Amino acid sequence: MPNVKITLDGVPYEVDNKKTIIEAARDNKVHIPHFCWHDKLSASGNCRICLVEVEKMPKLAIACMTQVAEGMVVNTKTERVINAREAVMEFILINHPLDCPICDEAGECKLQDYSYKYSKGFSRFVENKNHKPKRVEIGPRVMFDAERCISCSRCIRFCDEIAGEHQLQFVQRGDRVTIETFPGTSLDNPYSMNVVDICPVGALTNKEFRFKSRVWEMSFTDSVCNGCARGCNVEVGVRNNEILRFNPRKNDEVNSVWMCDHGRLDTWKNVNAENRFKSPKIRKEGQLVEVGWDEAIAKIASELKSFNKSEIALLGSAFATNEDNYVFAKFAKEVIGTRNIDFRRVTEGANDNVLIRADKTPNASGAAVVGVVPQENGLNFDQIIAGIKAGKIKALYCLEDDIASVPGIEESLSNLEFFAVHATNHSKTTEYAHVVLNASTFAEKNGTMTNFQQRVQRIRPAVTTLEQDRAMDNFEMSRWDKFQAHNDKWGKGPRRDARPSWKIVASIAGVMGTKYKFNNADDVFNEICQKVEGFKGLSYLKVGKKGALLKQTTVAV
Repeated sequence: MPNVKITLDGVPYEVDNKKTIIEAARDNKVHIPHFCWHDKLSASGNCRICLVEVEKMPKLAIACMTQVAEGMVVNTKTERVINAREAVMEFILINHPLDCPICDEAGECKLQDYSYKYSKGFSRFVENKNHKPKRVEIGPRVMFDAERCISCSRCIRFCDEIAGEHQLQFVQRGDRVTIETFPGTSLDNPYSMNVVDICPVGALTNKEFRFKSRVWEMSFTDSVCNGCARGCNVEVGVRNNEILRFNPRKNDEVNSVWMCDHGRLDTWKNVNAENRFKSPKIRKEGQLVEVGWDEAIAKIASELKSFNKSEIALLGSAFATNEDNYVFAKFAKEVIGTRNIDFRRVTEGANDNVLIRADKTPNASGAAVVGVVPQENGLNFDQIIAGIKAGKIKALYCLEDDIASVPGIEESLSNLEFFAVHATNHSKTTEYAHVVLNASTFAEKNGTMTNFQQRVQRIRPAVTTLEQDRAMDNFEMSRWDKFQAHNDKWGKGPRRDARPSWKIVASIAGVMGTKYKFNNADDVFNEICQKVEGFKGLSYLKVGKKGALLKQTTVAV
């Protein structure tokens, strides 16, 4: 890669000769303000706020479109540049409404930030502002406020270049210019809500999130989307212990800076849902009734002991974490002694050319690698279901999966003499269960998922449960977790009496005579990294925020 030498604000740098000035500056931690430029989109040169002074050029140059050259001398802070930026800001703000007190973008708005940093702080414009349409439903999930739009064209370029659907376009001219869809159509592509993220102002907003919270009233937690095998990196926004939104988090190895609308809107609704289980339940006289953890765990231990190991099957879950599945597989082999263990694969539709995967589970790769696969001469998923129908499998223990949603399976579950299931919400499967164990959702526990690329990624608790509160009261949490739990950002919202699945399984093993020395998810992951070949050499620290690839990928999913 040939390099050239340039001088930026008096400091010499050696940069890639294919870079533009704004890219070279960013790579060397020199900030040049910009609205229309986005590092994942083509450059358009609309906003002109990135004007810089280049020696031997008679006019100021836009940094987003000017390529670096050998010996180039660039100044970003001269009086001439500052005056130009102030003029551009004054021009942009001429017709911009004073909507900050009601705008969802407030606190995350580039225009607010730049008004403070680069504007004069007053306007010479005394005429009435030009009014444009407000609250336009430009798509089923996106609201458009034309008055706030600064015509940066980011949304247009996103639809054309990333989503691959030309759905937005500038219409009119001059100060009348605005954005529209073709008559009779709407912004409805599977990635439409990314335009909300990349809009530098509050012109495009999330219809579902509108007016629900100010961003400074929320806490944000790094996590992973569980909508498909891609495992998009996300930021979970929480207020009063309830999730309000998902936003994509940058990871060029996984999802770049994008995510699909399904992952953004639908994958976390079960966490806040009214049909969440509030505690474990046991079926008594045909009805599931709430019981304490000790009673539910003792019931499962007692029932499993009453069956021959060949009559018992266990189903792990591609929706559960590596830690959950590892302890579950360990329990099946060491405590129950059964070889009948597997998990359900979920495939719908096809992979697209952007992010969406046909595999609709977040951790099929991880479940297979940590051991949730049939042992020698054991039964696989289809054979387990066939065994239930034939009466050969009499007891089933299922981990975090709605298996009854699969056509043909629901009817066979009534043949079971005993059926225990870990679940977060009421479902078709829990209607047949004899014991329901109230499991934590992905947003309430620590752990890891392994995506289709064999990349191990962290999930962290974004909302708290009663289990975490009790742990804090017993001084079992780290100082940082205690601080987070006591922080006002957690609010006083609902807390469920839920536990991570690995901890539930370890408790059952303890009652059945096998003690697992796992105090937290870190202990489980450390053992995985010692005993599972693909995970060797990893740790939570090495996984970090961007994830880490497995050592080898020998297990087929």
